[in-house]
Order: sequence, then structure tokens, then C-alpha cells
Amino acid sequence: MSKQEAKRRAEDYGTEFEEKVLYINRCSKVVKGGRKFSFSALIIIGDGQGRIGFGFAKANEVSDAIRKGTEAARKNVMSFEMEGTTIPHEITVEWDGARVMMKPAPEGTGVIAGSKVRSVLELGGVKDVVAKSFGSSNPMNLVRATIEALSQLTNRQMNREIRGLKT
Repeated sequence: MSKQEAKRRAEDYGTEFEEKVLYINRCSKVVKGGRKFSFSALIIIGDGQGRIGFGFAKANEVSDAIRKGTEAARKNVMSFEMEGTTIPHEITVEWDGARVMMKPAPEGTGVIAGSKVRSVLELGGVKDVVAKSFGSSNPMNLVRATIEALSQLTNRQMNREIRGLKT
């Protein structure tokens, strides 16, 4: 496979994703001539059908940081288990100081969660879930904890096989 084919496939792969800028941070460094600003961007992408990715990038301009973050997110796509419009089971995950707990909810409940966790779940395609974040409210750690929780989800069939039960 040539580089052009790989690039074309990557472009095709990335077209169905919706992207969202979750957080932009401005950082300043004081130098002899004044303040020098740099920006970091946290970007999340998802197809609404159980596939999401996130990217974090820094640059001297906001638009460059967003572009680099989007590219990083496209390279970083993972899929997770869903059961209808919700998640298969309750899960709690800790990432650095942030802890995220998610519970499945009956159809029609909607996504009940804080803003960063809500964005990740909505872009992933989860429509009914109750989530609560404890500890740190750092956007990067919340997103990482949420994505880690989604990656640890297993469906009922896999759980039954692991436990050695008949299906």
C-alpha cells in the first residue's frame, strides 16, 4: 500500500466523524518584548455509533492547535460496547484526580452528566446514561477517565463467557 492510498483511506475514515472543541487553554510566557501567548486545544471526535477519539495539541495560534488536535484525535479512535441506547453496566474509573461513575439508564432518560463527560458520551452515540464526576474537574483528566471507562465496558455475552455460564 502506497502513502497516497494510506492517506486517502485516512481521509475516507475520518469523514463520518463529528468533531467538537472541548477546551482551549491560553498560556503566556513573559519575555523581553512582552508576553508571548501559546494555546492548547482538547478536541473530541465521534461518529455517534460507538466510536470516539480525542486529541490534545499545542500551538502558537488557536486554529493551528485545533487542527493539530483534530489530527491527533483521528489517529486515536477507539470503539466501545453499547446496549441499545445505553451502556451495558455500571462502571467507575479514576484517571489522575478525576473519577467518573456511569450507570445505564432506561430509554428516554437522556444523558445526565457534566459538560465534558456529556460531550464525550453524546459524540460516542450514548443516548441514555447517568454519569457523575468526582474529584478533579480538569477537562483533560475527565475526558481521559470517561474514555477509559467506555473502553472497559463489556457486553452481557462476554461477561457470561468470562464467568463460564451457558449462553
